[in-house]
Amino acid sequence: MESRLAASGLDALYRKILNGIRMDLCDGLALYQTRDLTSVAFLANLVRERLNGNLAYFVRNLHINYTNICNKGCKFCSFYAPPTDPRGYVLSIHDIQDQIRKYDEVPLREIHIVAGINPKLPYQYYLDLITAVKDARPGVQVKAFTMIELAQIQRVANKPMEEVLADLKAAGLDCCPGGGAEVFSDRVHEELFRAKLDNDEWFDVAKAVHRAGVRSNVTMLYGHIETVEEKVTHLLHIRDLQDETGGFMCFVPLAFDPTNTELSHLPITTGYANLREIAIARLLLDNIPHIKAFWVMTTPAVAQLALWYGADDVDGTVSHYEITHAMGDNSHHQELAHAELLAMIHEAGRQPVERDALYNAITPIPLTTSGRG
Repeated sequence: MESRLAASGLDALYRKILNGIRMDLCDGLALYQTRDLTSVAFLANLVRERLNGNLAYFVRNLHINYTNICNKGCKFCSFYAPPTDPRGYVLSIHDIQDQIRKYDEVPLREIHIVAGINPKLPYQYYLDLITAVKDARPGVQVKAFTMIELAQIQRVANKPMEEVLADLKAAGLDCCPGGGAEVFSDRVHEELFRAKLDNDEWFDVAKAVHRAGVRSNVTMLYGHIETVEEKVTHLLHIRDLQDETGGFMCFVPLAFDPTNTELSHLPITTGYANLREIAIARLLLDNIPHIKAFWVMTTPAVAQLALWYGADDVDGTVSHYEITHAMGDNSHHQELAHAELLAMIHEAGRQPVERDALYNAITPIPLTTSGRG
C-alpha cells in the first residue's frame, strides 16, 4: 500500500496520520484532487478505526418537520413554502403527538425535529412542542432546532440566547442537529441563501449552544456551486470551532439533491463523490468523534460502503423524512427496519452498536473493537 500511496502523492499524508500531525488546507486540496479514491479510503479508515475501531453506530429515530413555511428562500431547497403559499402547513401540538403515537410499539430513542423558518410562530409554540414530545413519549431524547431555527426562536422570544436555551433545556431539549451550516463561504451565502445567518452568525449561535451545555451535530451541504477550496475551508472552520467549544458530536456530509429546486439543472451527486466527501471529512476533522453516512441522502448501499471510507454512523431507522431524499420515489415515508440496519452493518463487516441521540451505547460494546482482528 505504501508504494500506491507514493504513486498517488499521498505518502506525506500517510506519514502525518501515523505521527498524529494535523492536515492543512493543502492536504485537503490534495485529497480532493487525487484520482486514487481507494488510497483516500485507506487513509480515512486508519483514522476511523483509531477513533472508533470496528463499531458502526445507529439509532432508532423519528423525524418531525413541524412546518414547511419558510421566509429564507434558499435556492437549494425543495421543502419550503413561502409564508403566503397555500401549500404551507404548521403542525399543531396535537398533530405532533398523534404522529409520535403512531410509533407507540417502536422502541424509539431519538426524535429529530427541524423545520422552516416560520415568522408567525410564537415563542411558546417551540417550548410546547418539546414538552408535548416528552409527554407523548416519556424517556425519548429530543434533538431539535438548527442554529438557523434557534436564531428565529430568539428573535420571537426577544431575550438573550442564553435564556432561550435555558428555557428550551427546561422544556426537554437534549441536543441540536447540525443543519443550516450549508457551506461557510461568503460567495455561496450571497448566491444561494443570503437571508440565512452568515458564517459568523452561525458560529455565534453554535458557541452559545455549546456554552449552554447542549451538544450538536454539524453539516456541510455539497454538490451545488461550491468549490473544492470552499469545502476544505468549511471543514477547517468546523475543526477550529470544535477546538474552541468541543460541542460537536458528529459531522454529517449532506449530498445536495437538485430535484424541484432553483438549481434543478445541476446533476445529482454520484456515489463516488459521496464516498470522497465522507473520507475527507474523517481525515480533516480529527477532533470530531463521529462521521455519519446519512443513508436517506446517499442510499443505503453507499452508506454501507462508507463504513470503510471513514464513516462510523449510519443514522437510523428514520421514519418520515420530508427535507430531501435519494430513494427515487415520491413518498416521504422512508424507513429501514431495525433488522435491516443490523444486517446492513453486519454485511459490511462492522459491529453494530445501537445508540441514543448523545452517542451513549444502548447495546453493550464488545470488548474487541478493532477493524483488523
